[in-house]
Amino acid sequence: MFTLPSFAKINLMLRVLGKRADGFHEIFTVFQTVSLCDDITFSESGEIGLTCSNRGLPTDEKNLIVRAALMLRERSGLSSGAAMHLKKRIPSPGGLGGGSSNAAVALIGLKRLWDLDLTHADLIEIAAELGSDVPFFLLGGTAFGTGTGTCVEPVADADGQFLLIVTPAANVATKEAYARLNVQNLTTEEAKRILFVCRSEAESLDLRHSALKNDIEPAVFAAHPEVERVKKTLIELGAVNALMSGSGGSVFAVFEKEETRQTALKALDDEVNWRKFAVAAVSRDEYREKVYGEL
Repeated sequence: MFTLPSFAKINLMLRVLGKRADGFHEIFTVFQTVSLCDDITFSESGEIGLTCSNRGLPTDEKNLIVRAALMLRERSGLSSGAAMHLKKRIPSPGGLGGGSSNAAVALIGLKRLWDLDLTHADLIEIAAELGSDVPFFLLGGTAFGTGTGTCVEPVADADGQFLLIVTPAANVATKEAYARLNVQNLTTEEAKRILFVCRSEAESLDLRHSALKNDIEPAVFAAHPEVERVKKTLIELGAVNALMSGSGGSVFAVFEKEETRQTALKALDDEVNWRKFAVAAVSRDEYREKVYGEL
């Protein structure tokens, strides 16, 4: 039996470039793992089974952990099982990639439990089939994401020591958020041009001083004003930057120092329907050490 952390992510930038021919949206994003995490415990069993600390979450094939396990077992030609327990802390939904992270860590943990001879490329292929953000969680740290988010490129780790994530009681569905966007169909040349601009912006990204951008924010704010109120409140409480993560409704804030972050946390005590998490960025090396057990 062993337990692995399943870290959350935030999007330091999320640009929606346009709609693809397949109906999905072409995006450019900057992923960042943070210290908020779930835990998944793995042990041997005759069949695949999942239990969860949150009784509101499914434990059948609707859960990405179970789907990842079944897919990995089928690809490996095994008949092995696994008993898995998810201790849930990451809000779901919330734009923090909790389900995708769980799926990736399930692949990593089961590869170890079943002693599978699979390459990183093998896991990436399965991860991409499971969901857009899943491949990133095989990597961790800071990374650019393109396409639908499945094409991941590691970049220099961002410095985010004093972060605060706030998740209001707003049930924002990813499909709903993207459906509200009024974006045009993309030609290949347009996509290349816009992507070049986005990459240039991302390469000079500074969490404390750059204007952070999430193209989905306006649509989510219009449908869920409480998410916008979270962002405004965090700025009023001294954050030097704040942005909605992913498709929402979590908002992360950047603070200059721990004292300001703690003061903001204290000021949010009266917001009983907001979940608050003081977190830090998790570097790629730290991620590999904690998830893969590699130094």
